Amino acid sequence: MSKVNNLNIESKCVHAGIGEYENGPVVPPIYQTSTFKFESADHGGALFAGKQKGYIYTRMQNPTIEAMEDAVAVLEGGYKSLGCASGMAAIHTVFASLLKAGDHVVCSKSVYGPTNTLLATVLSKFNIESTFVNTSDIKKVEEAINDNTKIIYIETPGNPTLETTDLEAVAKIAHNNNAKLVVDNTFMSPVLQRPFDFGTDIIVHSMTKFLNGHADVVAGIVVVKDEETYLHFRKTLNQIGGVIDPFNSFLVHRGLKTLALRMKKHSENAIVIAEFLENHPKVEWVRFPGLKSFPNYEIAQKQHKAPGGMISFELKGGLEAGKILMNSVELCQLAVSLGGVESLIQHPASMTHLTMGKEARETAGITDGLVRLSVGIENVDDIIDDLSRALEKI
Repeated sequence: MSKVNNLNIESKCVHAGIGEYENGPVVPPIYQTSTFKFESADHGGALFAGKQKGYIYTRMQNPTIEAMEDAVAVLEGGYKSLGCASGMAAIHTVFASLLKAGDHVVCSKSVYGPTNTLLATVLSKFNIESTFVNTSDIKKVEEAINDNTKIIYIETPGNPTLETTDLEAVAKIAHNNNAKLVVDNTFMSPVLQRPFDFGTDIIVHSMTKFLNGHADVVAGIVVVKDEETYLHFRKTLNQIGGVIDPFNSFLVHRGLKTLALRMKKHSENAIVIAEFLENHPKVEWVRFPGLKSFPNYEIAQKQHKAPGGMISFELKGGLEAGKILMNSVELCQLAVSLGGVESLIQHPASMTHLTMGKEARETAGITDGLVRLSVGIENVDDIIDDLSRALEKI
């Protein structure tokens, strides 16, 4: 593992998490088993007591899963990772591990919808309070801190507005108040942003997105920096039960091998498309970390190695314009999720956030004409031609 840690990111993506296996396969075998047999009663007892390393039951650990976990930990510069059945299972594991009744969370206002829902409607039933603020405004983060704040939870860039937060500044606030900084790094991946470098304590990903990259897996992961945290989180995850399975772990690990190449292409395509949209007469504004017009451009330049593949833009014409665009694209797939090799497009006001109502959407920064585009790795001219034809119909 130490040799892999010294490699460049492209090489890490290919070789991280790969060990030596019986019969010499170059990729980790799929251990598609629920349980593992013991050599003897004493051997089983030693495993359960933690006196000997090995495998007991796949909910607790599995060689295929562990190989993928180790790969992600290497890419993020962490100690260990915990593979989960979904991004939300990963987020739930973090909250369940760190919070108790009476605690408080400060969370990005621009955050994945189910994360907001988990805090506001599920954890609130257990007397856990949450405050949602624009975390790109450091003063608002400071003002939101209470004596019982245990977590500052940041998604940066945020979903779907791409609001970008200065992690170094927020880490100082968290640590000065004995709180943990947890960062959702899904939009950038460890290839483009390494939150641990800026003082983050815990990283989560929806591996459904860029890490896997092929829209065929639902999975999440938690990355930690030390053994004590890892053992605590592992115990919590084992009890919650939201673990990833061996086959999905195998698919994610396979996807990681091309992660650096994919993120490079996503970013290159997105820069060209963002500039096209910014100059289009039917587009009001574009939010993309690679544009100088981006409100958090300087922070993005500090934290990101490249701008990524996510673009948000506002159509002139609001709700109806958004529907027309959605119904007119052909190459861009009209679907939720993001981070796949194919370009995915969605219109929150008429789709994912329709039931929120206009006022609640606007409070969350989701305007009627807002469109979120996950730029794929297709030929960029083909993507622009598709968007151009669809925009003409508005």
